[in-house]
Amino acid sequence: MGAVLAGFRAQGVFTVGFGDLFLEDLRAWREANLAKAGMTGVFPIWKRETQTLAREAIAMGFRAILSCVEGKVGPGFAGRPFDEHLLADLPDGIDPCGEYGEFHTFVHDGPCFARPVPVAVGETVVRDGRYYADLLPAGRPSAVPCLAGDIPPV
Repeated sequence: MGAVLAGFRAQGVFTVGFGDLFLEDLRAWREANLAKAGMTGVFPIWKRETQTLAREAIAMGFRAILSCVEGKVGPGFAGRPFDEHLLADLPDGIDPCGEYGEFHTFVHDGPCFARPVPVAVGETVVRDGRYYADLLPAGRPSAVPCLAGDIPPV
């Protein structure tokens, strides 16, 4: 990680933005590693209330797909769009922004995009209790089927 950060710093990058919300240990880890590289972090949505933030992101026009889902969320959530329907369907105890790692998203459109990233959802595979949705360039079939063994551990 240090070599990667040093490479960016050599290119004139001194600040890195993160979408972390409230995991203090993760923020401290990020800041410590950035400091070693002579860089700083910014956390523009730090301490935001996640129910409100999730709905604001959707209302602003951000579009995302759940790409990885923990088993406790459920298999039917991998590959779903991050929208109001998804928020309504999340099981009790699941953070609506996935801040505790319950799910991860791929953002493919939003107000800061010049154009949407064309993406289609392929098959869903299971590995180590997590569900992974195969995300493909839209309009192109997968040349090689995704196999659970091909996914590196998280």
